[in-house]
Amino acid sequence: MKNNTIKLAILGSGNGTNAQQISEYFANSSDVEVACIIYNKRDAYIAERARNLGIEARYFGRKDFYENGAVMRYLAEKQVDWVILAGFLWLVPPEMLAAYPNRIINIHPALLPAYGGKGMYGHHVHEAVVANHEKESGITIHIVDQHYDRGTTLFQARCTVEPGDTADDLAAKIHLLEKEHFPRVIDETIHAR
Repeated sequence: MKNNTIKLAILGSGNGTNAQQISEYFANSSDVEVACIIYNKRDAYIAERARNLGIEARYFGRKDFYENGAVMRYLAEKQVDWVILAGFLWLVPPEMLAAYPNRIINIHPALLPAYGGKGMYGHHVHEAVVANHEKESGITIHIVDQHYDRGTTLFQARCTVEPGDTADDLAAKIHLLEKEHFPRVIDETIHAR
């Protein structure tokens, strides 16, 4: 890769479908590279996806994120320019926010500010949306700050919640929106800075 390549680190906690879609989107890019995938649950399937994609994957525990600086050293070693949260469930530590000001992007499976905050992730969000008989939901792609789901919104996409939709039905609609928009919005955002 050339020296002017924009390097991304993807952080995840689970299955890794978004990480895979982002990695595949940038696989043939001339100026963007997914440098590494970081995960914080030892058995997360995202690690297997990374191996299948030929991308270095590294597990880090809570102390590595919040106490001993191991994650920050690794990001520096990999010369990461942008951090992408793709199903990453921990609050980003202040050191990372300081090192990557306005260069950490997250996706949330609802139309923030609704259904955001601590504990509102994945299926919990879809169940709450369906239980409250909302007419629509969607995704929010945003810059990360020191609070869960509160940073500047970059993009939102909407989908209808039909009467009779289950949380699983809604999850399927949200996954389609994520697949369609998340890699593209990352691409546009990093090239606009």
